[in-house]
Parts: sequence; C-alpha cells; structure tokens
Amino acid sequence: MADPAECTIKVMCRFRPLNNAEVERGDQYIPKFQGEENVVIAGKPYVFDRVFQSNTTQEQVYNACAQKIVKDVLEGYNGTIFAYGQTSSGKTHTMEGNLHDPDGMGIIPRIVQDIFNYIYSMDENLEFHIKVSYFEIYLDKIRDLLDVSKTNLSVHEDKNRVPYVKGCTERFVCSPEEVMDTIDEGKSNRHVAVTNMNEHSSRSHSIFLINVKQENTQTEQKLSGKLYLVDLAGSEKVSKTGAEGAVLDEAKNINKSLSALGNVISALAESSAYVPYRDSKMTRILQDSLGGNCRTTIVICCSPSSYNEAETKSTLMFGQRAKTIKNTVCVNVELTAEQWKKKYEREKEKNKTLRNTITWLENELNRWRNGETVPADEQYDKEKASEALAVVDQAGGEKIASTPNLPAGGRLTDVEKEKCEAELAKLYKQMDDKDDEINQQSQLAEKLKQQMLEQEELLASSRRDHESLQVELSRLQQENDASKEEVKEVLQALEELAVNYDQKSQEVEDKSREFDTLSEELSQKASVLASLDTELQKLKEMTNHQRKRVTEMMSSLLKDLAEIGVTVGSNDVKQPEGSGVIDEEFTVARLFISKLKSEVKTLVKRKKELESSQSESTKKMDENEKELAACQLRISQHEAKIKSLTEYLQNVEQKKRQLEENVDSLNEELVKISAQEKVHAMEKENEIQTANEVKEAVEKQIHSHREAHQKQISSLRDELDTKEKLITELQDLNQKIMLEQERLRVEHEKLKSTDQEKSRKLHELTVMQDRREQARQDLKGLEETVAKELQTLHNLRKLFVQDLATRVKKSAEMDSDDTGGSAAQKQKISFLENNLEQLTKVHKQLVRDNADLRCELPKLEKRLRATAERVKALETALKEAKENAARDRKRYQTEVDRIKEAVRAKNMARRGHSAQIAKPIRPGQPPVASPTHPGVVRPGGGIFQNNQPMGIRGGGVKQDKNSS
Repeated sequence: MADPAECTIKVMCRFRPLNNAEVERGDQYIPKFQGEENVVIAGKPYVFDRVFQSNTTQEQVYNACAQKIVKDVLEGYNGTIFAYGQTSSGKTHTMEGNLHDPDGMGIIPRIVQDIFNYIYSMDENLEFHIKVSYFEIYLDKIRDLLDVSKTNLSVHEDKNRVPYVKGCTERFVCSPEEVMDTIDEGKSNRHVAVTNMNEHSSRSHSIFLINVKQENTQTEQKLSGKLYLVDLAGSEKVSKTGAEGAVLDEAKNINKSLSALGNVISALAESSAYVPYRDSKMTRILQDSLGGNCRTTIVICCSPSSYNEAETKSTLMFGQRAKTIKNTVCVNVELTAEQWKKKYEREKEKNKTLRNTITWLENELNRWRNGETVPADEQYDKEKASEALAVVDQAGGEKIASTPNLPAGGRLTDVEKEKCEAELAKLYKQMDDKDDEINQQSQLAEKLKQQMLEQEELLASSRRDHESLQVELSRLQQENDASKEEVKEVLQALEELAVNYDQKSQEVEDKSREFDTLSEELSQKASVLASLDTELQKLKEMTNHQRKRVTEMMSSLLKDLAEIGVTVGSNDVKQPEGSGVIDEEFTVARLFISKLKSEVKTLVKRKKELESSQSESTKKMDENEKELAACQLRISQHEAKIKSLTEYLQNVEQKKRQLEENVDSLNEELVKISAQEKVHAMEKENEIQTANEVKEAVEKQIHSHREAHQKQISSLRDELDTKEKLITELQDLNQKIMLEQERLRVEHEKLKSTDQEKSRKLHELTVMQDRREQARQDLKGLEETVAKELQTLHNLRKLFVQDLATRVKKSAEMDSDDTGGSAAQKQKISFLENNLEQLTKVHKQLVRDNADLRCELPKLEKRLRATAERVKALETALKEAKENAARDRKRYQTEVDRIKEAVRAKNMARRGHSAQIAKPIRPGQPPVASPTHPGVVRPGGGIFQNNQPMGIRGGGVKQDKNSS
C-alpha cells in the first residue's frame, strides 16, 4: 500500500419537497437556505459540505456527491456512500431512484454507468475484474439478496483485519446491464412494508458492494478498490408510523442499529479510546468506512415539514458530528517483486543513515559526559540529517517512478495487424461458440437438477408413507404383545398367590435369624460401650487426681519461690554455691511444671472429646427411642384400622347371606305359582285326578330340589367361610410379617449407624493415642535439648556470680569510707542480674522456637516435594501438548494441501463451469447481445454466465460520461 493520508468524511444534506399528506395537513416549510453550504432551522444554522434544496435534480446530487468517488475507486482507493435520515425522507430515492429512468435514476445506477465509462476510456494495457454483492441487514441478521437461502451470514476479518461478510454471493460482471439485472434481482427480494408515513418503507439496511480489481499487463502492477453503496432504513417514531406486530419488531431493530451507528459516530467525533463497532452488524461491516481506510460520503436526507422538526434537527446534528471524523486513506496496491526489492533497498539506505546518526549522537554524548567541549562544526546538525533522509527517499521514489509502462518493442506492420485481427476474430468466434455450449450444458444441468428434485420429493413422500405404515404396524404389534402379556399375568397371578405363602414363611424365618444376629451384635456393641464408659470414668478420675497433684505441687513451688525471693532480696552474695543449687532446683521444677501442663492439656482435650461423643450418643439414643415410639403408635393405629375393616367385611357377608336366602325363597314361590297354574289348566280340562297326582309329584320334586339346593348352599357357605377365614389369617400374618420386617430393617439400620459411629470414635481414639505417643517422644527430645542449654546457661551464670563475688571482695578491701562507690556497685550488680534474667528468658524462647521450627520442617519438605512433582507433571503435560499441537498442525497442513490439489484437479477437469475464466473486453470488437438484455449490445462479443469472472480491458469504446 502507498503512504496513508488523512481526509474528513464529506457530509451532504438534501431536503425533499413536501408530500401530499403534509400539504393537506397544512405543514410549514421550515428550512431556510443561505448559500450552498448553510441551512437554518428554527434560527440555528447548520453547515455542511453541500446543502441541496428541494428542487435539486438527481444528476446534480450525483455530480456533487459521487462522481469523484468513482475515479478514486478505479485508482485503488476504497469508497463508501450511504444515506441517513428518518423514514420517508428520500433515502431510497437518493440512492436508487427509478433504476431504468435516465432522469430519475439515483446514485447507484449512475455510478454503475460511470465506472464502465471510465474503464472504456483508460489505458488498453489495464485489465479489470469486477464483482458485485448485494445483501441486507434485516432484524440484525445479514441476508443475501442474490441467494435467499442464505439468511444468517456472519462477519469475519481478513488478514489485514478488514471486516467482510463470509459466504455472501459474489457475481462477476462485465457490463452495466448485468449489474442492473443483479440490482433488480436483489431489489425484488428486499423487505418493504406500508406505514402511515411511507407506502414503500424499507424494513432493512441494504448494502450493494462493488469490488474492482485491475492489473497492468506490462508492469504487472495490481490495484484493488471497494465501493460500498448503503441505503439505510429510516429511524421511526411508532406514534407517527402506526407500526404494529411484525412491522413494530422491524422498527425496534432498525432504531437499535441506528442508535449503534450514532454511538460509533459520537465516539469517533470525541476521539474516544473505545469505539463500539461490534454493537451492531451494520457498524461492524462499515468499520473501515468510519474512521478507517475509505473515502466516505454521507447523504443526510431531511423532511422540510414542521411536523417532523424534531427528527430533522436530530438528523442535522448527526451530520455535524459525522463531519468531524477523519479517515486514513491509502491506495490498495500489490507491489511487484522488483518494486519490493527497490523499496527494501531504500529502507535499507534509510536505516543505514539513521544508524550513522545514532553513532554520531552517542559519540557526542559520551564526549559531553566526559567533560569535553564539542565544537560547533563537530556537533550534530538536524537539518543536514533530515536533508540526507529526504534525498534518500527522493532517490527511491525516482527509481520506482522510472518503472517503464510501455514495452520496448517496435510497432507492428499493417499486414501483421490484419493477421492479428483475423486471428483475434477467429478466437472470439471460437470463444462465443464455447459460451453457447456452456449455456446449453448449464440449461441441461438445470433440467436434470429439477428432475432429480422431483424424484427426491416422490421418494421422500413414499418414505414417509412407508414410515407411517411401519409405525402403525409396530403399534398393532405392541397392542397384541400387551394383550398377550396381560393374559400371561392373569395366569401367573394365581400361581404367585400359591407360592407367596411359602415365600413369606421363609422370609419370616430369615428375618428371625437376622434379628437374633442383630441382637447379638447389639449386645456386643453395648458391652463395648460399657467398657468405653468405664474407661471414660477412669480417665476422669485420673484427671481429677492429676489436678490435685498439680495444685499441691504448685502450692509447694510457690512457697519455695517465695523463700527463694526472700533469700535473693537479702542480696547475700557470699554463698554462690547455695544459689547455684537453688537455681538448678528451680529449673528442674520449671521443666516438671511444663511437663505437667502439657499432660493436663492433653487429658482435658481427651475428656472433652469423650464427653462430646457421650452426649452425641445419648442424643442419638433419645432420637431412636422417639422414632420407636412413633413406629409403635403407627402399628397400633394400623391394627385398629384392620379390626374395623374385618368387622365391616363380616357385616357385609351377613347381608350377602340374607339376600341369598331371600332369593331362594322367591325362587320357591315362583315354582309354586308355576305349579298352581299347571293344576288350574288341568282342572279346566276335566282331569282332576291326574291333576292331584301331578300336584303331589310336583310338591315332592320341589321338596327334594329345595333340600338339595339348601344342602349345596350350606356346604358352599361353609367352604366360603373357611376360605375367607384362611385368607384373613394369611393377610394378618402377612401384614404382621411386613411390620416385623420393617421394624427389623429400622433396627438394623440403627445398629449399623451406631456401629459405624463407634468404629469412627475408636479410630479417632487410636489416632489420638498415636499422636500422644509421638508428642511424648518429641517432648523427650525437647527436654534433653532444653536441659543441655540450661546446663550451659547455669555454668555461665555460676562463672558470672564467682567473678562478681571476687570483684565485690576487692571493692570491700578498698576504702570503707567510700559509701557512694559501694552503692553504685550494688546498682550495677542488680542491673547485671536483671540483664541475666532477661537473657535466660530470651534463650528459653529461642529454644522453643527452634523446636517448633523442627516440627514444621518435615511438613515444609513434604510440600516442597509435592510442588516439585506438580511442576514436573505440568512440564511433561506441556511437552505432550506441544507435540500434539505440532502433530495436529502438520496433519492439518497436509489435509489442506490435499484438498487444494483435489480442488485444482476438479477445476481443471471442469474448466467450463469454474469461476476462473477471465474474458477481457477488448477495443475494436463487434458488439454482441448481452445475456440479460438481448436488445442491448456491449463490447466484448460474448455471452457469459453471471458466475464467471470477467476481465475487462481498458481502451474500449468511449462513451459519454454524462449519458447516465
């Protein structure tokens, strides 16, 4: 890239005329224009690069806003034009207008025409590749307008950290007509709605991207430029637009993204350290256009109506903030190898001069530091050094600028030109034939794809039918299996009832055995608990005994200490030997007291722990007793319920028997009535004798039938009673067994918990015993060291007392009258004794600290070892991770190379359908119909697919720039 340069964003302001609704409402025309750069609203002036009044034509707007950006894009710069304003302020009219009306078309179609006019008028050694993309941001999702299946595209960054839309459709074009067809296709897919303020309100932000790449075939220099043409959706006030439902959701997202754009503009205008580009996908895409490498023009569209005065002021304030933003633009150029080499040499020379300057300055600084005076002619001259650097830069620029743009060869003759033209015509004809074949093949492929889609739909429908049938069949099979299982269950239920009694009896025996074992374990645990209680009592007695002993010893020691204090107070220094013996006894007594204190502390701790464990066990026993009482209460309640239910069943059974007897009596009466009817019938037929006989026979038959029936009923009732009694007994037994089982289970759980608690306490006691033994051993070693240190201290003290006694004797032999000197000596002696006592205390404290440090040393060593092992483990893990990463990177690189080779081979095999064909538009070729507009001719003489890159040669047919 070339050296960057700063430029401000250009802001143009355009006011539309009053529409019919505003005129009917009687709104006032509020803007007042003062020149071409100033507009006054409500007495406040607003200054912009250009202000367009309501009668400004589309061509005037284009010439002032966008004409220069076309030239910049073809020179290798990036450009952006976007319209901002409230809804129904004329943004879409400014950017698009009437696409196919020469007078009413907006900025986008005029830019398209102008780009190709510039290309046709440029040097014929330049070859251009133009590709376009068209997408919208709808509900904060990027939607491809050229492929509606891509509904949620993402924004990524390239190697230069420039944002781009990944996966967006890019179409290569070679004529203005193809670009216009692409715009028409995308415009038909854009979201539009009707509101109270606009009949064709844009519901999304549309972005039309034109990417132009050019290459000089002689110098091999490549330039690239991108042009963003953005039509933003307007900010809306819901009370004015009357948006509801989905339109209201669209308005919310539009206002949210526009507020994010306003935040970005404010941050850039205030030179803030953080710019919130990532708050919206629109600001993320336009990141390079706002404060980056791009020449940006903003067209703010305003309403002149007094009804929209607040929105108009807000739009004008937005434009004023945006006018303060500065972009850093530079040419997007790809240098050739020769240019890179020259640039490297220039930078190398520049670096060499700077190194010489640094050495000069260092030598001068050293001379000044050493106290020397540097004369003026030997001092560093900044102006000369800057002139030398400018000479180096100028020489490098001249070298790059002197790169030849034309070939060194001579001109061609007329004959050679004719031959070349004939060959070119043949080649173009062949290329056109190939293009026709490609079109036919593509149409055939589309037909085949359509047929395949139809077949796939048929196949999918048949698969769905098959799946539904399979589901129905599986459902029927499941129902059949379920019915079979129900029959099996009914058959098995009778068998289970027979087997259940045996199982329950066996379970009762097992539970009784378990109960016996648990009772034995409970007795054992009770004996262990009793032993622990006795041990606790013994420990309590021992502690009490130790306390008594300690108190007695402390009292005796205090008496001894009082006597020692009396003797020391008398300052009897003439018996050093007795004082030494007292000191020895005193140190021994002190050691014994420290021993007793440590033992007493341990015993007190042990006692507290045992008391706490005993209290916990008593609490648990109380809780278990409460639970047992609750369980017994529940059992008694259940037994009462069972008794009431059995009584109710007996009453029901008695009622059932009474009803059965009533039924039997009614049956007998029915038989009698039928017999009487027969008798009456026989009497009517004058067969009285036979009737009497029949009557007797019938009575006998009824009597016998009744007796047999009563016997059978009585036997069945007896059998039923026995069965019911057996069932109730079994049920009662079963319920008792279950209750007993539940009770045994609860007792088993309790015993288990108590056993675990006892084992835990036993383990704690053993651990405490081990710690106590370890403490005793450590205390023994400490006592030995303390005894040695005290012995040495005692010897020193003895020597000191002897020396002191000799000095006192010498002083006593001196003049007895000198009483002041003896008093001073006594003061010195008392001072030295105090110092000696303090030294002994310090020594004992040091010994204790040393012992504590020795105890802490193994712990620290263990921690150090653990940290060293952890560090080693982390080092090995890091080494393995690095090796795995290197392996993965190598595997990924090989996979990428393999995919590249496969894609290259596939492209070589399918050359006709690839996106690598460049067909240049050359000057002097006959015009051929465009693939999209058959009646429109274009230079180049070929018909192409839109997905093929077209290389466009400069120097073609010149067209009028103002024809757009």
